[in-house]
Amino acid sequence: QVQLVESGGGLVPAGGSLRLSCAASGRTFTSYPMGWFRQAPGKEREFVAAIRWSGSSTYYADFVKGRFTISRDNAKNTVYLQMNSLKPEDTAVYYCAARSLDLLTTTPTDYNYWGQGTQVTVSS
Repeated sequence: QVQLVESGGGLVPAGGSLRLSCAASGRTFTSYPMGWFRQAPGKEREFVAAIRWSGSSTYYADFVKGRFTISRDNAKNTVYLQMNSLKPEDTAVYYCAARSLDLLTTTPTDYNYWGQGTQVTVSS
């Protein structure tokens, strides 16, 4: 089992920045690819970014390319999502997730473990 706890969400004006963190505990965190997803009210959960266990490969949704950066610190069992140039349409609950197979994927059902989410609200 892997337990994931997100933090770092909040209210920020458009154009601002936030850094989300996801702290992992339980089984060997360093073996798991990690992903960030988000879900806005009335919408399906959507992929944001993912990173392989080594940090050597990352993948982003088109709507965050150039604005968001995913990274991880395996020594701290933590994955991060740096979000810059935030827009009101980025408002959502952001979730981190881990999967036991070391392949990057954008499909939520491919991930085995989920955090409880952290709210990000971007005001216009």
